[in-house]
Amino acid sequence: MKRLIIVPDGMADHPVAALSNKTPLAYARTPVMDRLAAEGSCGRFNTVPEGMEPGSEVANMAIMGYEPDLYFCNRGPLEAASMGVELKPGEIALRCNLIHTVNGRILSHSGGDLEPEEAEEVISALNSMTEKGDVQFYQGVSYRHILVLRHHNARIQCFPPHNHLGSLTGELKILPQGEDPEEKETADLLNRLVAKSAGVLQGIPWIREKARKGERFPGLIWPWAPGESPAFPTLVERTGLTGGVISAVDLIKGLGIYAGLEVIPVDGATGNSFTNYEGKAMAALDALRRLDFVYLHVEAPDEAGHDGDVELKIKTIEDIDRRLLKPLISEVEKTGMDIRIALLPDHPTPVEVRTHIREPVPVLIWGRGAGRDDVVEFSEEAVFSGRLGTFSPTSFFKDFFF
Repeated sequence: MKRLIIVPDGMADHPVAALSNKTPLAYARTPVMDRLAAEGSCGRFNTVPEGMEPGSEVANMAIMGYEPDLYFCNRGPLEAASMGVELKPGEIALRCNLIHTVNGRILSHSGGDLEPEEAEEVISALNSMTEKGDVQFYQGVSYRHILVLRHHNARIQCFPPHNHLGSLTGELKILPQGEDPEEKETADLLNRLVAKSAGVLQGIPWIREKARKGERFPGLIWPWAPGESPAFPTLVERTGLTGGVISAVDLIKGLGIYAGLEVIPVDGATGNSFTNYEGKAMAALDALRRLDFVYLHVEAPDEAGHDGDVELKIKTIEDIDRRLLKPLISEVEKTGMDIRIALLPDHPTPVEVRTHIREPVPVLIWGRGAGRDDVVEFSEEAVFSGRLGTFSPTSFFKDFFF
């Protein structure tokens, strides 16, 4: 039997008054999701353990069956692995956003959807400003990049930009966690780099032009989620199954690499609403013909949630239903593939909150062994009556895989 987990990142939400008090998921036209819910079983999933931040690294780790309180790793080294950056002992990696600020205030965690050549120019300029040879920026996708420090300490307190929209950057200085002088040295270095980056970015002509036009632009670097290289048992070691991961997001690809999954590239996969939904569906089907398991991740709803764009979030949900799920399910049924499919967000990203929150997400399981209940649509409220109940952060994996 094949297994497929589909994760529309941040798709879960809260009721919105402008949508007749429905959530974007309940409001959107999702005939395929609703059909899968009606033919399968539904429930909810607490993807984030009590006391942990509702980050995508925690939530996706739980979906993949890694107990977050045992295996938690900040996303910096996970994203570095996705980019082929191998961390040596004594090196730490941080996620490095290019953020949009106005008058010293964070207006967006994203400085816009940069083209590869634009990102390359930015990273080259940032590397030219580094103080010593133990600082290196690496190009990722769009506004998401990596900063590696050699001979520094990961025990520092950073602030994820998507959790502090509207805050003054001066009030979010990176701090040491303890009294170790190396922690203070690392924090001080990063704060200097952040301050210096403003002038470097302003020196790039196309960034100045975006600012002149009132468009979103990269105004500052924002390092966060520091960590050293982790060690996980692989999926094959835990289940005996071969697997692959499909995502445009370095965090998910890096988590897949440490889980022993094959990273499956898709042309046009962007991590935003313009991603190649159909390409992801076809890539998943191709991979399932030779692998036992595929983890298919779509970032688009999360980006819309962070931007507070309810119309875009509805569109991304409908695109996932029509452009990804419809052709995928059609081919599964056409070929008679023996499969079990789970569909669930990793966490909610409500458009009126604009950040991740720790709440259960809706989940459906369809296919062999899924059973059936009385749920006839897929939404946050409808799944309450589902037969699956509420999964804990450790129980979903066992139920789905075994």
